[in-house]
Amino acid sequence: MEEYKYSEKEIQNEKHLSVLNVPVEIPVSEIENQLNAKIRGLIYEDNSYEDEDNDNLKAKVWKISPIKVVAIDSSFLLEVPLKIWVSAGYKVSPLGVTMSGYKDTEFSIRIRLISKIGITPTWQIKSETYVDSYDWISEPNIRVAGLSIPIKGMVSRLLNKNFDKITEAIDEQVALNLELKKNAELAWNIARQPVMLAKEYDTWLVIVPTSVVMTPLLAKNNILRSVIGIKGYTQTITSAVKPVVPPLQKLPNLQIVDKVSEDFKIGLISLVSYEDAARLAAAKFAGEKFPFLGGKYHVEITSVEMYGQNDRLVIKAGLKGSINGDIYLKGTPYYNPDTQQLSLKGLDYDLDTKNSIIKTAGWLLQGQFSRMMEKRMVFPVGDQIAEAKKTIQKALSNYKVTEGVIVKGNLSDILPDKVYLTPKHLYSVVFASGKVNLKVEGLKGI
Repeated sequence: MEEYKYSEKEIQNEKHLSVLNVPVEIPVSEIENQLNAKIRGLIYEDNSYEDEDNDNLKAKVWKISPIKVVAIDSSFLLEVPLKIWVSAGYKVSPLGVTMSGYKDTEFSIRIRLISKIGITPTWQIKSETYVDSYDWISEPNIRVAGLSIPIKGMVSRLLNKNFDKITEAIDEQVALNLELKKNAELAWNIARQPVMLAKEYDTWLVIVPTSVVMTPLLAKNNILRSVIGIKGYTQTITSAVKPVVPPLQKLPNLQIVDKVSEDFKIGLISLVSYEDAARLAAAKFAGEKFPFLGGKYHVEITSVEMYGQNDRLVIKAGLKGSINGDIYLKGTPYYNPDTQQLSLKGLDYDLDTKNSIIKTAGWLLQGQFSRMMEKRMVFPVGDQIAEAKKTIQKALSNYKVTEGVIVKGNLSDILPDKVYLTPKHLYSVVFASGKVNLKVEGLKGI
């Protein structure tokens, strides 16, 4: 009795978990340019003598030349030259005469900052900046009545108290200008677009993304690098029209991982109709007589029919000779990667056939007839799979999805999956595994 678990359409809906790699490259020079564009001129000012426990100081801080940025691993080293104006209250008593008032001075320092870079699950770039050290380019100096008033200590205390305002400004600009989420959403939704793999076969690659992972941002050769991994299910679909893409999806929260897998799989499908398989099998047995018990008995195969029964292939073979009639055998089809052929294993007589043979032709069971048929029931599908792989590899070599978005991939190993029996065909599904990258120009800069 014919019975099938799968339809033709269900084979194409078989989904295989894969990872699409999206390299991220952010030149440190771009970060430096953005920081210098946003942080310029006046950075901080204190316009009161009474604040900070009546510190008797006013101050203004300017950036006087470009910030220099060096990236090491996941940290930025920033060098920021600053000009500082201070108005300080004084009270001196030279020669017993008390004098008080306010005096202004200007000086410059070079401050060195360390900024640790991280990413939150909601795709926000987060930096934690602190002062590593600073040195004086020019020192503060106030003179009253020919006397030099030592305010360097006071200014140092002022700086130490207010460095956090400078570091907060740096962190704010890093968060504003290192925008990953928008570009990651772009990659996420581009990944969902069907890719035409083989026009002559109307074959499409469809990815249904499910989650996103990312390696930490690390700097090397003055480029901040990471890899975003879009995990999802790949489908190989045959369709004369472009498959329908589901509505836009919200970008899921990010998972930070040490390494993004490069495991990408594309299902390659080869098919053989039952009629073609039966015809090929019948041709192999045409005119051949099979002897049993030293030639006492013999049979000849006159016809072959095939159909499916769930996961097993049923072979109906017509015999003539010492026994006339039809016998039924069942076996499990599989793809043999060594021979690149569709083969059978466990081929044996159907139970009803076996019971009938025992009663009328027990000798047929003694000659290993079923094992002989199993060895001969092989069907070449390797050319189909090799051609499909070749066509897909060509498409993935440099596929332009849209302006600034390129799919590049390399397929290597062929891994057998399963043979599916449908009402019309034997489907051999194998995986072409390899690595596929989605190059998005927007992710190469800030």
